[in-house]
This record gives sequence, C-alpha cells and structure tokens, in this order.
Amino acid sequence: MLVYSHSHSFTGCIYLLSVAATEMGWFWADEATAPPKPPHHPRMPANVEIPPECPMHKPKSSSAAPPAVPPPPPNNILSTSFQSHDSSAIESDVQLTEPTASRPWSSYLNPLNLMPTLSNTPTPQQKTVLPTSRVISSIPKGHDAGEGNWEYPSPQQMYNAMLRKGYDDTPEDAVESMVEVHNFLNEGAWAEIVGWERQFAGGLWRGVRVAGRGGDADGNVDREDAEREYLRGREATVWKARPRLLRFQGRPGEHSPKARMFNALGYVWPSRFGGLPFDRHDWYVLRTSSDDEKGSSGGAMTEVRYVIDYYSGPPEPTGESVFYLDVRPALDRPGALFERGIRWGGEVWWKASGGQVREEEKRRKAQEREASVF
Repeated sequence: MLVYSHSHSFTGCIYLLSVAATEMGWFWADEATAPPKPPHHPRMPANVEIPPECPMHKPKSSSAAPPAVPPPPPNNILSTSFQSHDSSAIESDVQLTEPTASRPWSSYLNPLNLMPTLSNTPTPQQKTVLPTSRVISSIPKGHDAGEGNWEYPSPQQMYNAMLRKGYDDTPEDAVESMVEVHNFLNEGAWAEIVGWERQFAGGLWRGVRVAGRGGDADGNVDREDAEREYLRGREATVWKARPRLLRFQGRPGEHSPKARMFNALGYVWPSRFGGLPFDRHDWYVLRTSSDDEKGSSGGAMTEVRYVIDYYSGPPEPTGESVFYLDVRPALDRPGALFERGIRWGGEVWWKASGGQVREEEKRRKAQEREASVF
C-alpha cells in the first residue's frame, strides 16, 4: 500500500472527491473538440439491478416501452454487468436533459465508464467562474499510440457533476482543489500499475528475477540480460513495458474482499488497520512488452484488470492531506495470484536471504575498482 500526501490546503475535499468519483468517474476521455457522435446504447441484462452509484434510472413513464437497441459492436468488452465500448467509441460532452421513451438514460452515459457526459458550461445559479480547460494526463489510452492520453475533467465539469448528483451545497471555491487531488491520485495509481507491468509484462519468470533483485524492474535484471547478449555476440534488445489504460469503472459501494478483511482486522488491531476505503476503482489495462507498440509476440496483447482502493489518513502535522492507495491485479486469472505472491513475497525473501547486503557489497567493490584505476 502506497502513501501519497498532497500539500494543497482544502476543506471537505475527501467528501467531495468521493461524491465526484461516484457520479462521473475519476477522469473521462471525451475529446472536447471532437464533433458529436451518435450515442451508443450499452446493453444490460434484464436480471441485473442497476448499481446505486450509476445515475441511470427507470423512465418516469413506465407505460412507454424503450425502442429496440441494436447489438453492440463486435469489439465491445463486457465490464461487470454492462457492455463497455473501447476508447474510440466515446461521445463528446452533451447537455443532459430528462430521459424520454425515445432517448433513455443509457444514451447519456459515457460508454467507457458508465457515467453521464456533462456540460462544460456554467450553471445559472453559479457565482464563481470555474476553469473549463482540461488537463491531459500521462496515462495512455486505447490500443495504440494514436489515441493519445486520457483527459481529466475540468473544474466546471466536476462542479456540474456535484449538482447532477443533487449536492446543491457544494462549495464552489473547493472544486479546483478537488480536481487537483483527483488528478494527483490518478497519476499515483498509474505509477503503481506501471511498476507491476514492468515486473510482470515479460512473464512470471522475469517477475521472479526482478523480485530477486529487490523489485528493481529497470535496473540489474535488464543490465544482466544486456551483458549476456553482448557476450554471446548478439544485439542487446531494449525491454520495455508499454501498458495502456483501456477503460475503468468506479465501484465505491462494492468493497473488495481485501478491504473488508482489513476493516474487520481494524476492530482487533486498530493501530495497524483502519476502516473501509472511501472509493474503489477497477482499471482495465492493456499489457504489452516490447520496444514497439505491437506487443512482444507479433501483436498479441493481454487485458489485465487492476483493483484500486483509495483510503484517506490523518493529515500530516504540517497540514498536508494523506491518502493511501492499494493497487494490485484482480484475482480473476491464475497468473494474478502468482504475481501478487512474487511481488509481495519476493522482496521480503530477497532481504531476508541477504540479497540487499550482497548488492551493497557488489556496489562497494565496484566503486573500489573504479577508484583503483585512478
């Protein structure tokens, strides 16, 4: 579990942040300048209840039957109980109105994260001028580099999300701080995912070797491989992990088994374990590993789901807000269990077996050899 602190002073931001995540997700990939596209209608099984955090309700008139929904494109990927489109099928911002029989709530949903697209224009009762510009994140989206990076919502969109959820008492002067923390936490979450991918995108054996070097995914293992190839007279290839975020889903009301277990342990060991996270996200990542964008096996790519639990901690003595991010691969495939064990247990074994001492001794001897040359 990683700790992140933010030095910006704000009031009630955790409360607002959790509300915003419930309503609109942590970021959107809508292109602000893209022309409007016909809305897509995600298909939902009839026997599945709509989660409470999803702003999708039955039409006011129950007598009007919704029109037939065309089948989703063949490249759609099933996400929990919904059909989610890939990042190329995202519609631009539209003004929300009440659903009708000819246009149900599903037509207002961003098909990537099951959240409604909101206007980026000020509301009539708004007193503060909020920025409408959106920050481009460092997180690649989609299946190839041409799709660019994800964009974070503007403060105006975040404020509109609060109003859309029914929180009319949202302090307008706190929205910009909320967006800053929102972006800050997402960048931290992505950095942790990249760390996992650097270790395991090349396979479990590479993950074991990286763990055997103290989790140094970009250091000794890669240098040793390059030296070995050089001694064999071969060209040393550059190994790179190039993960891309395909889509995400906010699930604040669905606590993971690990979060529930830690919460239960907090009753018997409160100094070690805390309460439940204030938010949860599932991020679907495209795993590739090569020096190009096509993957290491001629275009073969793997989709990996990550679970992210967001915790808030007591502030620092200096007033900085503290957040805890628990990022790990979901246990929906056999390899994820091994990845967790290798990453969390491998580094412990490396230190317990004296690996850290051996590496420090190697560095010391190398420095002595370099000094003796001069």
